[in-house]
Amino acid sequence: MLKVAIGVFCLGALLLASCASVGPPTIARDRFDYVASISDSWKRQMLLNLLKVRYTDAPVFMDISSVINSYSLEGDIALGGQVAPVGRAGDTFASLGVTGKYADKPTISYQPLAGDKFARNLMAPIPVTGVLLLVQSGYPADMVFRICVNTINGLENSYGGPGNPRTGSPKFRELMTALREVQAAGGAGMRLKPIKGTQTTVLFFHPTTDNAIVAPNRKIRELLGLDPSAEEFHVVYGSYPENDKEIAILTRSILQVLIDIASMIDVPAADMSEGRVYSPRRTPEQERMFPPLLNVRHGATAPEDAYVSIRYRNQWFWIDDRDPQSKAMFNSLLLMFSLTETAQTQAAPLVTIPAR
Repeated sequence: MLKVAIGVFCLGALLLASCASVGPPTIARDRFDYVASISDSWKRQMLLNLLKVRYTDAPVFMDISSVINSYSLEGDIALGGQVAPVGRAGDTFASLGVTGKYADKPTISYQPLAGDKFARNLMAPIPVTGVLLLVQSGYPADMVFRICVNTINGLENSYGGPGNPRTGSPKFRELMTALREVQAAGGAGMRLKPIKGTQTTVLFFHPTTDNAIVAPNRKIRELLGLDPSAEEFHVVYGSYPENDKEIAILTRSILQVLIDIASMIDVPAADMSEGRVYSPRRTPEQERMFPPLLNVRHGATAPEDAYVSIRYRNQWFWIDDRDPQSKAMFNSLLLMFSLTETAQTQAAPLVTIPAR
């Protein structure tokens, strides 16, 4: 009996030794589980705030500032027994006790977007450099400028906000098309150029005789009223340029972006007729020149495979997972929040266009 008890004791000790470290196995599980959960909640929060803006409600953003997870594993083994000597009457017995405790204690900190951070992230204009970097990273130029810009050298973009709607200039639409053609043909690039001791972002068009690049390049100069013989153009934040060697871009704030994108969301007809939500006034010509970039559907239930869905005002709203344009548009909104963190003291970028 004593041998059996010793064997059980040794087995229990080995089992506890094998579970001595619980940290490393949790990394592969927790890291990806938290990434997936935070990503899903961030998308749902963005869609919710778009809907709140659409219904003229105040958007509220809650940041996850930290995630701390602690684990503990404790175990005890108790062995007791009594053996009677040979030739002496008595009882022989053995006892074994094993206890264990496992604890998983996640601590997640939330921080509402308010005060200076709210003003910086939502009210401050998106830096011009950040807009150019989005284009350089591969996002379609026409989509980026359509979302982020109010005017370029006085050419006005469309805007669907209820307080200050704009139909948009046909020349702005032509400019977006020309920029997209240059980007698709690989005729544009970016680099850092030292000017007066600072590193300035430069956007340039590759010198070429390819008509796929030359034609839209000439169109860009014509629409923006640029000097046809100049090679570099200063890019500044503003409504109008000072001369024909300058490109003035009036960028939007994130709040303006949300208002404009929210105006594209389709809502129940009953909410429109009862005056619960504003009705954007868009002409057929405006719909043709500036079609909606985001398609948010609504109904009594949302499909299980929706890209993102949220319940709001007793209705389900969602973006279809088979709608790549809406998904790309939605993801760009998430990226724009980081653009507002860019320092505003950076030197203005330049646009370089070879003279023809």
